[in-house]
Amino acid sequence: MNKSEAKKRTEYLRAVIEYNSRLYYEQDAPEISDYEYDALFRELQELEAEFPELDSPTSPTKRVGGRALDKFEKFTHRVKMGSLTDVFSEDELCDFLDKTDTLLGMRAEYSVEPKIDGLSVSLTYENGVFVRGATRGDGEIGEDVTENLKTVRSIPLTLKEKLPYLCVRGEVYMPRHVFDSLNEKREAEGMPLFANPRNAAAGSLRQLDPKIAASRKLEIFVFNLQEGSLYGDGHACKTHSESLSRLAELGFTVLPERRTLTSEDIPERVRELGEMRPDLSFDMDGAVIKLNDLGARVTVGEGSATPKWAVAYKYPPEEKITKLLSISIQVGRTGVLTPIANLEPVKLAGSTVSRATLHNGNFIKEKDVRIGDKVVIRKAGEIIPEIVESIKSERGEDVKEFVMPAVCPSCGQPVIRDTAGDGTAIRCVNVACPAQNMRSIVHFASKGAMNIDGLGPQVVELLVSNGKISDAADLYALKVEDIEDLERMGKKSAENLISAIERSKTAGLERLLYALGIRQIGEIAAEVIAARMQTLDNIIAARHEDFASIPDIGEITASAIVEFFREQRVLELCEKLRAAGLSFNAVKEKKSNIFEGQTFVLTGTLPTMTRDQASELIKERGGKVSGSVSKKTSYVLAGEEAGSKLTKAKELQINIIDEEAFLRMIGE
Repeated sequence: MNKSEAKKRTEYLRAVIEYNSRLYYEQDAPEISDYEYDALFRELQELEAEFPELDSPTSPTKRVGGRALDKFEKFTHRVKMGSLTDVFSEDELCDFLDKTDTLLGMRAEYSVEPKIDGLSVSLTYENGVFVRGATRGDGEIGEDVTENLKTVRSIPLTLKEKLPYLCVRGEVYMPRHVFDSLNEKREAEGMPLFANPRNAAAGSLRQLDPKIAASRKLEIFVFNLQEGSLYGDGHACKTHSESLSRLAELGFTVLPERRTLTSEDIPERVRELGEMRPDLSFDMDGAVIKLNDLGARVTVGEGSATPKWAVAYKYPPEEKITKLLSISIQVGRTGVLTPIANLEPVKLAGSTVSRATLHNGNFIKEKDVRIGDKVVIRKAGEIIPEIVESIKSERGEDVKEFVMPAVCPSCGQPVIRDTAGDGTAIRCVNVACPAQNMRSIVHFASKGAMNIDGLGPQVVELLVSNGKISDAADLYALKVEDIEDLERMGKKSAENLISAIERSKTAGLERLLYALGIRQIGEIAAEVIAARMQTLDNIIAARHEDFASIPDIGEITASAIVEFFREQRVLELCEKLRAAGLSFNAVKEKKSNIFEGQTFVLTGTLPTMTRDQASELIKERGGKVSGSVSKKTSYVLAGEEAGSKLTKAKELQINIIDEEAFLRMIGE
């Protein structure tokens, strides 16, 4: 094929691909199969590779992701991306409607729309071509994520008309079925699971490598015209609903399920939207109610932080009724027995729930939960399933009371009530308990511990059940041939796992100490102890008073450490780890004492570093990192989409800094 023929073919392929993309995303009416679409896409990629001079920045192939970035550049929004006032009851909603109608002297029209639970972005077009995309940030300054947004297939790279300038606002989200598939894949690979679709979407959009963002199959709903004319002749829209219809004509995927209503019909529509939540393909956490007439918005005006012409109605956590079929016991790595409710499967907040924690025996007694009961469940923080109450009015005669077992279901040995803490824990103290051992190995390999990528619960179970390992130290004796023939593994997976295990040998004392699973020792305590003791041999030889003298290490924790290293099995495990070549020395050096005595709380998404990286910089300079804001907090380091911690910091008048100010503080 010569250049002239190639040019015609690439133009044809681009037009066909864009046409079919619009049919799929805008009308949900595809004319060709995914296989046919992929074949056309591959042909276009091959032609652009063979004839680089025919490449185009608006080609559909740009959606697979370009080169990886070093960092995201800051972007200043020409029009502020504000937030809305929240209301939490129909009374508050009706109060807003009454005040607005009274101010306007009429029954006004309002646009009632689903509030998509995703990440807000702006999209800028010049002469009909997508040129810039940015996150909301603090509303005035966001991050330039153009390359990642190009991978979102429901964002048109070119508009159907070459309008001189247009800026729109939308919500990037991850469809529920994509989220479920992504978490299934991550679980199989032993990777941490995403908490919810919103977190997954936000994390995907902030990947420095656009190819990763492309693989996450994000989508967008556009919900607002920020700036520019929607018509070539300069005609201005008079209503919000007209602007959305026009945006749809130009090729955008606009908000679904929106209605234009007057105040008397709005509460019922808000209830309808709430009832629709479980059946939608996307997560929504509320309904947005805003004046439809753009001129009326000017009359009503703006508040100091939010517009007076709109509110966001926030739904309470979704609750469902289901049946408690049975209660099973899960044995944790420290031997604690946790009762788990096995439920009749029910769709809740976008996912199917069949299990929920019952915490401990006292919780079951206080809630009077019995096997066979109908129970009310919800997701705490929209994430973790929990039982709210049992419906005693519908309790049948066949229900059974549950009693915590007297022996461990894993090893059959007697259990004890742990008097430490609040005394609610029932614990198996058998050091050879199979369930504890399994979970100990999983913990050993986890991200905060030795960080062995690919060694999740399923892989650990495979290795243990096939007799490949019996404790964490056995991991370091594994070879590729020991793993590649196991179910769901293969040679490449085996090679990757062996490499990850080998890398973990140099993780250092801080991670190793946490990985050993000592009661009372979390990541922060492990770092503090490692900084003082420097080697594992020093820790093993240390006395109770040596640990108790370390700041933030109390008497109970000191006793737990000493008792742990008295156990013969622990000493034998440490010797096996030494023989395997693991580093027993602290690897972190304190760079300065500038943050000595100061406590930081991190919230939101930082522009150029993760919160873990920022935490390391703080600790290296003598500071502490806490998970909650209090009067003792010295600074709150806040990034994009900061939440309740930032609000509390403002209430307590805590010093709030951004990443730029933080880097100045450490001289970088």
